[in-house]
Amino acid sequence: QVQLVESGGGSVQAGGSLNLSCTASGYFSSVRSLNMAWFRQAPGKRREGVGFIDVSGVTIYAASVKGRFTISKDNAKNTLHLTMSSLQSEDTAMYYCAADSRYTSPTRWFSQGEYYYWGQGTQVIVSS
Repeated sequence: QVQLVESGGGSVQAGGSLNLSCTASGYFSSVRSLNMAWFRQAPGKRREGVGFIDVSGVTIYAASVKGRFTISKDNAKNTLHLTMSSLQSEDTAMYYCAADSRYTSPTRWFSQGEYYYWGQGTQVIVSS
């Protein structure tokens, strides 16, 4: 069992930056052994994948955030990070951390069903 707790959300003006964190705890060796991702859901919209990092450190990003967001793991602290810069009002959403220990095909890295463990979310509001 893995518990995920997000933090770091808040309100920021357009063009600003935020750093989200997701701390993992429970019965697992290290976040190094987990495929992990950030998803987000804006009001009235479907939840969408934002960034993914696999057990080898390979990362992918949604086109809408590529070049602005960076996903990373701190294996020593069992924490997943999402560094967000040049934020836009369209980035306003609840951000969720997700994780799973099973292999996931690259074509499904942004499929919600591939992740068994989820956090409760942290709110990001970007004002223009």
